[in-house]
Amino acid sequence: MPVKILSVDDEQDLEILLTQYFRRKIKRGEYEFSFAHNGVEALQMLLAEPNFDIILSDINMPEMDGLTLLTKINEMRNPALKCIMVSAYGDMENIRTAMNRGAFDFTTKPINLEDMELTIEKAVEQIKFIKNAQKEHSQLKSIQSDLKVAKEIQETILPKNFPPFPEWNTFDIYASMNSAAYVGGDFYDFFKIDNDRLGFVIADVSGKGISAAIFMAISRTVVRAIAITENSAAQCMNRSNKILCQESVNDMFVTVFYGILNVNTGIITYSNAGHNPPVLITKEGGASFIPITNDLVLGIMEDTVYHEKELKLKPGENLFLYTDGITEAMNPANELYGDERLLENCKSFAGSSPKEMINKITETVGDFTIGAVQSDDITLLSITYKGE
Repeated sequence: MPVKILSVDDEQDLEILLTQYFRRKIKRGEYEFSFAHNGVEALQMLLAEPNFDIILSDINMPEMDGLTLLTKINEMRNPALKCIMVSAYGDMENIRTAMNRGAFDFTTKPINLEDMELTIEKAVEQIKFIKNAQKEHSQLKSIQSDLKVAKEIQETILPKNFPPFPEWNTFDIYASMNSAAYVGGDFYDFFKIDNDRLGFVIADVSGKGISAAIFMAISRTVVRAIAITENSAAQCMNRSNKILCQESVNDMFVTVFYGILNVNTGIITYSNAGHNPPVLITKEGGASFIPITNDLVLGIMEDTVYHEKELKLKPGENLFLYTDGITEAMNPANELYGDERLLENCKSFAGSSPKEMINKITETVGDFTIGAVQSDDITLLSITYKGE
């Protein structure tokens, strides 16, 4: 696109002078000149054609002088529009006023066309820089808008209704996810397998940002689709892993804890694919990590074999699941929240409802990291078995 230059001067000869001097650049499509003969005419042209890049304006003109025109141009608030003022050599007071009012540069009469050409080229470089910055800003705003929508979509795919299954009164469940960025790679899920069993999942995708969010959505869909038709937690992980290995890009993987709760007996069968071990919180205030199955994360090796273990919840006991955004949260002194702090806080919150438990743990992490930036997603899921 040519640089569009509007020359504003009541001297008719200047039009011939400029078009003759810059004829090669005009012919090559580098510059495009328009001409006005006073400030009023120039302002009308600017309003009709707002895409001018440079204004070459005389200061002393009839009807509207160059200083008044400069003020009007400033009101348009277009940082990419540059004004070069032209005046007599001895008119330094007006030139100083023009520069104080935001003129880009000035040149004096009689006009030195070589000097004017250099001044225009300098303005062109500034204009290119500003337009590139404006373009990048527009792209950033568009990306931010897309990310906001992506965050809303991501949040809608996670269960939000609590209690989720009013017909089951033998347990209580609550979960939350707090992304470190617009979109996250963590997820939780729970669903009815049949009339006696509840499936529940917590997971953490490697990486951050859009790629992690997309792989998160894929992982959740795969695990849920297989879980509702698969009786074994281990087999669910086996089948999910084979699919995710085929879908994984750039060596992405996901840690997953998947459990199946028998709502009548409190028995949980579970498989742990490289995820943090959940905490078992007893009614009396004890807290300990449950045994892990020592299995690999999903999405790395297609022939990995997954295993399962069994845990029986007594009435009043709670199983607390979390992602490493909790234990690896750092305070300003670069100290980790850590496993021991998590266990101690879980002990002190024994007897709390799942919602209270999650809110209290989240609060302790917030107090611990106050003054530091959240660096990872924080996702929590808590189940209390109440018994029949």
